[in-house]
Amino acid sequence: MKSEFTGRHMAMIIVSGFAIIIAVNLFMATLAVRGFGGVVVQNSYVASQKFNGWLEAAERQEELGWTVDISRSDNGHLVVETASVPDGSTVVAVARRPLGKPETAQLSFIEATPGDYVSLEAMEPGRWIVRLTIASPDGQTWLAEEHVQ
Repeated sequence: MKSEFTGRHMAMIIVSGFAIIIAVNLFMATLAVRGFGGVVVQNSYVASQKFNGWLEAAERQEELGWTVDISRSDNGHLVVETASVPDGSTVVAVARRPLGKPETAQLSFIEATPGDYVSLEAMEPGRWIVRLTIASPDGQTWLAEEHVQ
């Protein structure tokens, strides 16, 4: 003999379905929050007010005519190849992990050959976001942010 399908059965199905959905959402949200090491601004409204200034600074940087190529050597050192950058310029960088536990590394450079700079510190394996700053002796500055593996 078959039992009758009642409202109690339907309620149990609905409650069970929503419980599964909520549990999966909480699990995924926990993974997302624990794995985010991104950049957060203090005040997004103030940051938005500076956007046009950032665009103008980028245009001035383009007018310098400097070209920069960032790569990673086999031994983990960051290599910066430049063209049209004035002699005597200094190169510094800050590397941070894009995902996972927040980790940063300060990098300083020496000029290995004219126009080619090599970091003094080796970087750990994996993905990094490198924020590079080149400052010329006459006060001009070039900024870039690139992903490096």
